[in-house]
Amino acid sequence: MAEEIIGITVKKGENFADWYTEVIQKAELADYSAIAGCIVFRPYSYEIWEFIQDYINRDIKSRGHKNAYFPLFIPETFFKKESEHVEGFAPEVAWIEKKEEDLERYALRPTSEAIIMDSYSKWVQSHRDLPVLINQWCNVVRWETKVTKPFLRTREFLWQEGHTAHKDRKEAEDEVNVSLEMYRKLVEDNMAIPVIAGKKTESEKFAGADYTLTLEALMPDGKALQMCTSHYLGQNFAKAFGISFLDEAEKKQLAHTTSWGMSTRTIGAIIMAHGDDKGLVLPPKMAPVQVVIVPIVFEKTKDKVLKKATELKEKLSAYRVVLDDRDNYSPGWKYNNWEMKGVPIRIEFGPRDMENSQAILVRRDNGKKITVKLFELDKKVSELLDDVQNSLFKSAKKFLKDNTYEAKSFSEFKSAIEKKGLVYAGWCGSEKCEREIKDETAATIRCIPFKGGEGSGKCVKCSKKAKHMAYFARAY
Repeated sequence: MAEEIIGITVKKGENFADWYTEVIQKAELADYSAIAGCIVFRPYSYEIWEFIQDYINRDIKSRGHKNAYFPLFIPETFFKKESEHVEGFAPEVAWIEKKEEDLERYALRPTSEAIIMDSYSKWVQSHRDLPVLINQWCNVVRWETKVTKPFLRTREFLWQEGHTAHKDRKEAEDEVNVSLEMYRKLVEDNMAIPVIAGKKTESEKFAGADYTLTLEALMPDGKALQMCTSHYLGQNFAKAFGISFLDEAEKKQLAHTTSWGMSTRTIGAIIMAHGDDKGLVLPPKMAPVQVVIVPIVFEKTKDKVLKKATELKEKLSAYRVVLDDRDNYSPGWKYNNWEMKGVPIRIEFGPRDMENSQAILVRRDNGKKITVKLFELDKKVSELLDDVQNSLFKSAKKFLKDNTYEAKSFSEFKSAIEKKGLVYAGWCGSEKCEREIKDETAATIRCIPFKGGEGSGKCVKCSKKAKHMAYFARAY
């Protein structure tokens, strides 16, 4: 069988956009669909999504949350109950063509606050019914008019959305903060992507929320990527949908609600943050295959080498390990194939290794090879996986630091934005300045950080006293 060319033909540093789409296709993460703006999640990318699901499910269930499922269809009247909400999502909503027997139009779910809050209004009557802690795993439809990009911006995507109702503001705000911290640990400790945590501005917050918290990451092309959001909805939706309860004193109160979510765009973040000119580079904690064993076989020793390689696979059963014993591809082709797929560790094992009771371990992140005795193999694999995970995070953190600039004046700001990174600058708090900065530079305020967000000096646009320090960037 002929060995097809599988390498990346575009360099990441020369044409980032083409590199990204080529990696996705050649690493078999996704395929384009016959439906414009939609993708097919192939098993390799869906496994990564399953790791995200497992992590979040473990966390939220330990906190008492339950998974449920609500309808894809949302009546138009539900959207209109919360004015900010309907206005914020109107441009992206996909509507089902009205049928004669239907009394109103139905939207395909762009987000589920409206349909879920309607249920909560029926379920919550007493303080004993609170808190309501529910999460949903589902698909979402947002009719994008911009250029779509696999994982990052598609008309249909997958996500989880937590929706909770509480007796008071403190309990609800605790939920918002705890959920954001859950995401931070998932992104930094597992995806190996450093983030800046902070608060969105009024113009950038979720439509219908009192405020929105966010985690912002910086991608190698200099654009920011919102990794997740966590919203304190206050009593806005409770008022709109009538989510009220009798408190301990038998007085009627409105519930305080929250919502928070993470989507499959995080898969795109992993691809962009760590990939190189050979393809994917996956953090071990997120890799569908952590270790691949490639036997080097010759006719005389084939059976013995394959038998021993199978034993090695069994010895490493604690990891996600694959033995690539396909006989229609050369070892070199297999090396390239598994490098394309970003497998953290490759084990090369041939007749000479068998004779010397050793194996060759190759790291995907830096290509370094080491020779390891077989009795030390399990221990060394464990050490290397940890080191690869930590090294990827350390490298990404350095990139974030090296590509974050501070600007004191608008001329400095414009110059810094052109360097393609984050710009830390003072902001007076006015939407006018925020809008003018966006119009002139295409940069938005990604967040007012929890650390270092206090006003200092002057607004980078109008030179008035800065109310906040904020991070600005062009973004996905």
